Amino acid sequence: MTKRGARPGAVRIVLLLSVPLLLLLLLSGDRRQLKASDSELFGLINRGGSTAAAPAWHAAMRQRETKLGVDAAAAPWKEQQQRSAAVRWLDAEAATALGFTPRTKRPPCCSFTILDHLHLTVSFVAVAVSGERSYDKLLGGLLADGFDERTCRSRYQSVMYRRRPGKQPSSYLVSKLRQQEALQRRCGPGTMAYSHALEQLRSGKSSGNTIAAQDCKYLVSISYRGLGNRILATASAFLYAMLTGRVLLVDPSNEMGELFCEPFPDTTWLLPPGFPLESYTNFSISTAESYGNMLRNKVIRTDAAGDVPAASQQLPAFSYVHLDHDATEQDNLFFCDEDQRVLRNISWLVMRTDSYIVPGLFLDKGFQDELARLFPEPDTVFHHISRYLFHPNNHVWGLVTRYYDAYLATARQRVGIQVRVFGSQPNSPELLEQITKCTQKQGLLPELLTAGAEPVTQQAPSLNTKAILVTSLKSWYHEKLKGMYWERAAATGEAVSVHQPSHEEFQRFGAKSHDAKAWAEIYLLSLTDTLVTTAWSTFGYVAQGLGGLRPWVMYRPDNETHVPDPPCGRDVSMDPCFHAPPFYDCRLKRGADTGKIVPQVQHCIDMSWGLKIVHHRSS
Repeated sequence: MTKRGARPGAVRIVLLLSVPLLLLLLLSGDRRQLKASDSELFGLINRGGSTAAAPAWHAAMRQRETKLGVDAAAAPWKEQQQRSAAVRWLDAEAATALGFTPRTKRPPCCSFTILDHLHLTVSFVAVAVSGERSYDKLLGGLLADGFDERTCRSRYQSVMYRRRPGKQPSSYLVSKLRQQEALQRRCGPGTMAYSHALEQLRSGKSSGNTIAAQDCKYLVSISYRGLGNRILATASAFLYAMLTGRVLLVDPSNEMGELFCEPFPDTTWLLPPGFPLESYTNFSISTAESYGNMLRNKVIRTDAAGDVPAASQQLPAFSYVHLDHDATEQDNLFFCDEDQRVLRNISWLVMRTDSYIVPGLFLDKGFQDELARLFPEPDTVFHHISRYLFHPNNHVWGLVTRYYDAYLATARQRVGIQVRVFGSQPNSPELLEQITKCTQKQGLLPELLTAGAEPVTQQAPSLNTKAILVTSLKSWYHEKLKGMYWERAAATGEAVSVHQPSHEEFQRFGAKSHDAKAWAEIYLLSLTDTLVTTAWSTFGYVAQGLGGLRPWVMYRPDNETHVPDPPCGRDVSMDPCFHAPPFYDCRLKRGADTGKIVPQVQHCIDMSWGLKIVHHRSS
C-alpha cells in the first residue's frame, strides 16, 4: 500500500494538542468508554516520539494489570480481553501516572458513554498524528505488482491524486490481464518464439495451423495522427489482442516509446527495429495485403459453415487490417464473426486505425460472451484499459504533479474545461458564450453578480474555493474566464481561480515537447471532479475515460456564429465514441443501423452516426 507522510513537526504539534484533550475527556467522568480500537488509542499515545507520557502510560497499565491479577500465561483470548479492558478504561491510577488529577467521581446517573461522533474524532486525530492515508496502488488488481517504482513513478502514485477511486475491475478481467502478461513474456521480443515468428514472416509463407503458430500470434498497432487518436487506437488494439490471444506490439514512432511507461512486466510492448515489413507504417487502403482487398480479390475467402477457411486456400503470412476513417465495406467485415474465424488463423496482423473501435467488437457475436465476463459494466472498458496501459513517464508525471500541487490540490472543487479549436478557427465569442452558458446552467460554475450588487460578506478568507482547469491550444478562452471571475464576484461567494498549463496556439504533430504537454494536460483533466469537453474531441475522450467521468459535452454548432441551444448535454457514458463505425448487419448480411443491434451499443450524443458503449443499469 502506498502512503504519503506528513511532516514530523506537524505530527508533534497535533500529538501534543490532541492527547491531553482526549485524556481530559476520558477523565471528566467515571470510567467513560472510548469507542476506538486498541491500535488507535495505543497509536495516539505511542506515536509521540520522545513524549514522556508513553512510559508512564505503560507503567500505569502494568500496575493496573498486577492489581487485577492478570496472568501472563493466560489463554490468548483472555489476554486479549484483559488488554482490551485496560485500553478502554482509564482509571485514577493511570491518570495520576500521566500527571492528571482526576475529578471527583460523579454519581452513576451522571456517568455517560462517549458517542459515535467522538469515535470519528479519535480516528481523525489518529490519522492526523500518523500523517498517513492508505491507497490501493494496484487498483483492485488491475495493475501487476513488482515494478521498480523509480522507473515509472506514476504507475503506483497516480491513485494518490484521484478523489474518485475509479471502478473496480472484475476478477475475470484481472485474471485475463495476468494471462496476457504471461503471453507477452513468453512470445514477445527477445524470445525464441518471437525469432521463429519473424523467420516465418520473412519467408512470406503461412505458418499453418500448427500448435506453435497458434500459441504465439501477433498484432502490430500502427501509431499515427494526434495523441488522443493514438491512445484510443492502442487501447482498441490491446483489447482485440487480449480477446484473440495475440501479443500486442506497438509501433514506437510518434512518441509512443517516449511518453508512456512499459505496461507489461519483464518485457516490452514496443516493436523492435528490424521488423521484416519495412514499409508497414505506409500501409493504406490500397495495400494489396489488406483484409478487405484480399477478400475483394478472392485471395482469401470465408466459410460460414465451418470454423476454418476453405480447405483449398493457402493463408498469407500476414494481413493488414485497415480500419481508418476511409475503410471500405469489405474492410469493415473485420467486425463479423465468420471473418474473425479466418483472421485468427493468420499469425501476423498489422492494424491501422485512428479511432476507438471497441463498440464494433461488441457487435461481433463471437466476442460478446467474453466481453460480458470481462466487463460486467460495459461502459468501463476504456476506463480499465487506459488505467492499465497508459502511465506517464517520469518527465510527464513531473509536469502533472507540479502543476496539480501548485494550482489544484487545495481547491474544494475542480472543474475541467477542454476547449478544442478545430483547424484555424479564430477566437470565438460564440464558443466562449457556449462555455459560460453550459457551465453556469448546469451549476458547474457560479453566476456572476450584476453590476452594483453587494457581494457575499466574508468574515475571513473563503475556504469555499473552486479551481477551473482550462486546456486549449488558445489562451484567449482562459484569459476571458479568468477576467470574468476577477473583475466580478461570484453570486455564491465562492473564490474562483482559473488556470491553463500551456497554449501552443496550433497542433504540432510529432513534436516531442508538444505531445508531452498534451499528455500532461489530458491527465490533469482526468483528475478533476467535473469535466466539460468539446464534441468530437479524442483529447476529451481520453481524459473522461481515465478519470471515470461522464462529462458534459458541448455540442458542435451548425455554424460558427451560432450558439447551440442547449449548449451542452450530459454524456450517456464515460466510454469514447467510435467515429467511423460499420453500417452492416453481419447476421442479416445487409446494411443496417448498428446503433440498434445490441443493447450495449448506441449512438453518441456528439456525433449522430458514431457508436459508443453504454451500461443500462437496472432501476
